Amino acid sequence: MVSTSKTIVISGYYGFKNSGDEAVLKSILTALEQEGKAAGVDINPVVLSIDPEWTSAVYGVKSVHRMKLGEVRQAIKNSDGLISGGGSLLQDATSPKTIPYYLGVLKIAQWLGKPTFIYAQGVGPVNRKLFYPMIRSIFRKCTYISVRDMQSGELLQSMGISGEAIHVVPDPVMGLPLPEGEGVQCDSNPGSTLEENGVASVSSIEEQRESFEEPFMQSSLSNREMEEEGSLPVIGISVRYWHPERKELKAAAEGLKALAAQRPVHLRFLPFHQPDDLEASQFIASGIGDISKNGSNISFYRDEKQPQDMLREVSRCDMILGMRLHSLIYAANQRVPLLGISYDPKINHFLKRLGSEPVGSSESLDADTLKDQMLKLLDDAAAWKAEHGEQITVLKQEAAMPARHIAQYLCHRG
Repeated sequence: MVSTSKTIVISGYYGFKNSGDEAVLKSILTALEQEGKAAGVDINPVVLSIDPEWTSAVYGVKSVHRMKLGEVRQAIKNSDGLISGGGSLLQDATSPKTIPYYLGVLKIAQWLGKPTFIYAQGVGPVNRKLFYPMIRSIFRKCTYISVRDMQSGELLQSMGISGEAIHVVPDPVMGLPLPEGEGVQCDSNPGSTLEENGVASVSSIEEQRESFEEPFMQSSLSNREMEEEGSLPVIGISVRYWHPERKELKAAAEGLKALAAQRPVHLRFLPFHQPDDLEASQFIASGIGDISKNGSNISFYRDEKQPQDMLREVSRCDMILGMRLHSLIYAANQRVPLLGISYDPKINHFLKRLGSEPVGSSESLDADTLKDQMLKLLDDAAAWKAEHGEQITVLKQEAAMPARHIAQYLCHRG
């Protein structure tokens, strides 16, 4: 029975409606609730968000604006501690302002005498060495440090953080469940629910393609036709823009086109970050062209309202081809065979934990190799599941470890 109530502020890349980061938040909230109940603590989260009203509406929690210093400070002052994470918060690849922001929030909490918890973060790359002493100073004062891969732990150790203080845990999303009442592969015919699930057929997005250089050749499919195509193997595809010349997207289009020429498939694009990922998906679809004559089809999922919606879509696929880290984590979570295209070391790090490696990278992706690897997974999914099943089970079991530690800490503090 819950005997005490505690408030925890959560700092991360939240409210930007990026599916992966929102899945991290949902996973942390779910784990805190479950582990709190087990420890006899009612944990009340307060999320720092760029869109507090949206975050509160989606997750049913209190939220304050992450960029309003006064509100952030007051929320932390009224709390029993601060969680920083998860996700890739301490990195300077996207902006030199990212690390100072997240360290600043941690420093406020420490100034106010609050315990600070690093929750399954992916640390790095940190290219600017001037950040090293800043990270070291603040992390040494943290109550608990957990990172999502060995490489993040090694980077922290190189900055002067004791290895004994660092806990290597899975990404929180490995523990994210499907929506209540749903199971894995609950719908073997995703094409039959196009309208209900917000999936746009290829023809329905033609009006959004003014920027394309090539004419879009894919024909549309009615719901009845999609039902008839329900036996097609479904390949979920999550891509993003990265290489300035779009080398990996062009190679992916070539490989997918070759696959569709060899056997009928349903290519289902899963944009994790709108609108960029949808545009990247459309770029590939344009490169593939009309594959309906071969019995294949293309669809786009565009109606994600909360992270478990995308997890459900991934669970309905026969395999996942992903650039986005969390598309691969979703696939592993649901034991869906996967192939990763690496654009960042975090992709390699996660695949290594599965005992796997990327099929290619943003710099070097071979279309024939991609096609062959996709055929291999489609033909022998059982072998992939047998090979990686043990690692996946361990990752799922350990995903809640940071929440368990935090809940027990709060319980012992009374």
